[in-house]
Parts: sequence; C-alpha cells; structure tokens
Amino acid sequence: MTFASKANMIARFGEPEVIALTDRQNLGVVDDAVLDGALAEADAEIEPYLAPRHKLPLANVPKILTGFACDIARYRLCGAGVTETDEVRNRYKDAIKFMDSVASGKLGLGLDAANNVAAPTNTVQFSAPGGRVFDRGARG
Repeated sequence: MTFASKANMIARFGEPEVIALTDRQNLGVVDDAVLDGALAEADAEIEPYLAPRHKLPLANVPKILTGFACDIARYRLCGAGVTETDEVRNRYKDAIKFMDSVASGKLGLGLDAANNVAAPTNTVQFSAPGGRVFDRGARG
C-alpha cells in the first residue's frame, strides 16, 4: 500500500529539500531509490495502525494520510548528513499521535468498513416559514 509518492513529497516540501534529503551521491537530483525506501518505511509504519479498523489496501488514500506519510518519510530520511530539526521531529510525533488516535477509534478517516467515503448519518435541513417573521411594521 502506498500512501505517498515522490510528487507528494515535492509538493509538500519542495524539490530542493527532497534533493537534500535523498541525494547521497551529491548529483543534485532526487535519488528515487532512497526516497522510495523512505516512503516504503512510512507505509510500513502506518499500516499497523490502520489494519485493525480498515481493510488494506485502501482504494482511496485520504489526503491526511498522504501528508502524514510524507512527514514520516521526511523524518526517516534525516541522518546521513541531513540534520533532524525540531519541526521534522514534531511533525513525525504529530503523525504518530494521529495514527494512535485512529487505531484506538478516537479519530476516523471518514471511511466506512469497506473503505468507502462514509455517508453522513445526520443531515441538517432548513426550512423557511411562509411569511416574514420580522418586517418594518412588526412591533413587539
């Protein structure tokens, strides 16, 4: 199951950062093999949190999972000459906290058991009375 892609990483962090995170040979380009490895690690880290409540693979990956997969992959890419910052660490911790909440049932992904977008159980309906309730002539 793939929760995020190279395009997602570049959209989220920008190509210069993704190059800095992956370019171990100093070629000035994204190293796809290094990036794919980190994204696979992120997938492997996310799946155990989802498996108890959702049938994997998900047909449609919610955007929030894509973002958290990118944050996890970014965290995993730190080291090897790339400094881990508080922002990177905090985003990783936020991702894991979210996954814990999904696994425990405190938060959902907006999907039903069959991984379809869940239909709302309650709907709001508005209706207007036949006449005006307030007008210039009303006193009261």
